[in-house]
Amino acid sequence: MKNASPFQNVVFAGGGSRCLWQVGFWSVAAPELNIKPDVVAGVSAGAAMACLLLAGTAEQTRDFFKMITAYNSRNVYPSRLFSNMAVFPHEKMYRAGLRYGLDGKSLTRLKKGPEIRITLSRLPKFLGPMGATLYGTAIYYLEKLLKQPLHPSFGIKSGYKPECFRVRDCETPEELVDLIFASSSTPPFTPMQLWKGEPALDGGFVDNVPVFAVEDCPGRTLVLLTRRYNDNAIPLPGRKVYVQPSRPIPVSKWDYTNPGGLQEAYDLGKKDAESFINVFTREMVN
Repeated sequence: MKNASPFQNVVFAGGGSRCLWQVGFWSVAAPELNIKPDVVAGVSAGAAMACLLLAGTAEQTRDFFKMITAYNSRNVYPSRLFSNMAVFPHEKMYRAGLRYGLDGKSLTRLKKGPEIRITLSRLPKFLGPMGATLYGTAIYYLEKLLKQPLHPSFGIKSGYKPECFRVRDCETPEELVDLIFASSSTPPFTPMQLWKGEPALDGGFVDNVPVFAVEDCPGRTLVLLTRRYNDNAIPLPGRKVYVQPSRPIPVSKWDYTNPGGLQEAYDLGKKDAESFINVFTREMVN
């Protein structure tokens, strides 16, 4: 008889295409360690991966997305600037992948499973949508350059506010896709989104590792990162266990032209899961 789940909560960090690492990691670690959380939180593409994994459609959606990225030659098409075609292909491709993996059956399954919480950012009251995007992007990369924090603070201090919504409250698959898009809204790659009648930006403008979304939940939390941090930035394992890739993931977050990089990210996740299982199991025995 298997032991109870070692983690009651799981957090999926954002990271665009890098989040395929999380899919590879989960495909190995979850069944081996019997990870069956009560609550899952995610942001941006991490929220998408969480939903696809718990719906049981992550593997086929990965293959579908690899297929459409193989046919996409560029991440930006300047020649479309003065046409009615999108300069950036990301919104159309991202939405196609989500629609492929999150249909009516998927939503039904998600509503019967763990509670999934998806975070997004609300804009400062003193900024309009364009100003909030530019300002948020600037302070995000400035803080990343200066401090490389695991949990940033510039966004909150600048007036961006986090909000959290539950997948089980979505009534249709399209509403779920729209929620994930609101959590992933990063102009110019994806246009500014409206959620519940208000502009929304990528939840990463507040915190790309939304552990705060499960702070009210009892038990141990597994946090799946999508990039390397300085070792001294990662807390020692305790009530929260942070796991980061063993090396930089070989695809950038907005690269939608690289099916080989997506596969490499997935494969690295599987490899890192095997190492994690060995270490975690040994620590549990001791």
